[in-house]
Amino acid sequence: MPVMNIIQAVNSALDGALAADEDVFVFGEDVGRFGGVFRATDGLQAKHGENRVFDTPLSEAGIIGTAIGMAIYGLKPVPEIQFSDFIYPAFDQIVNEMAKFRYRSGGQYPCGVTVRTPFGGGIRGGHYHSQSPEAYFAHTAGLKVVVPSDPYTAKGLLLTAIDDPDPVIFLEPKRIYRAARAEVPEEPYRLPFAAAVDREGEHVSIITYGAVLHEAREAADLLAENDISAEIIDVRSLVPLDEETILASVRKTGRVVIVHEAARTCGYGAELAALIAEKALMHLEAPILRVTGYDTPFPYTLEQQYLPDALKIFEACETTVDF
Repeated sequence: MPVMNIIQAVNSALDGALAADEDVFVFGEDVGRFGGVFRATDGLQAKHGENRVFDTPLSEAGIIGTAIGMAIYGLKPVPEIQFSDFIYPAFDQIVNEMAKFRYRSGGQYPCGVTVRTPFGGGIRGGHYHSQSPEAYFAHTAGLKVVVPSDPYTAKGLLLTAIDDPDPVIFLEPKRIYRAARAEVPEEPYRLPFAAAVDREGEHVSIITYGAVLHEAREAADLLAENDISAEIIDVRSLVPLDEETILASVRKTGRVVIVHEAARTCGYGAELAALIAEKALMHLEAPILRVTGYDTPFPYTLEQQYLPDALKIFEACETTVDF
């Protein structure tokens, strides 16, 4: 079984989807001949042709509008927004049209668009190339929001997203595009939109997704040196949310640390905390803690101070265990 990074896994998923289904189309800014700014679509146009993999003008609203029109006729468009920070010009198309088409038509018109976009910090991209907008889309009924954390989940979740009749915002953690490596089957496979126990533990649950899953693993190693056993939950699918996997972990450990890159206020971690408070309060042995970004624009020179890291997660876990 080959070892791939996330870029290679995404490319493999798109290649397989294009080969298996003539209704699949890949398009966006520079995704064709150039192969994308991160090279995720490298070689796909040469293999599948300019009609299936094509470049678009620099118009995010136009990209998503085109995808919506294709999808309501039964096609399976996979548009790329080059950075998630650039998705806001298409916000109206996404939340007012794409998210509502299936509902407003009583199910007569599907809108199976898979919007791929790199998100998060860690590449010294500054405040216009480092944002984490997942909470905006998780708040919008009709959208599914999915975040892979490694190459294996990237390929399996992306193929599931392309098959889904509902629109999916597929957020790819770009700072681990090439850093995360794993064995990935060459043949197609699909993973459910569900959370997974990344590591078993007894004393505290670390609930996270995306690039900071790898920081959580480092924190868990540090905690183990101090006789603290941390369980790690990889959320993977923000919408739909696999509540039971999360709640089962909370009931097991009684202590929770939620980690994400986005700003704290109204970040997705607040929804997770509310869920746990509503449905597992009597199992808690300590307050729920969050390790997140700050309520500021994403900084350039202070990027490492802004991002959650293993030490911050370690300290939060120690605090809740010692409560």
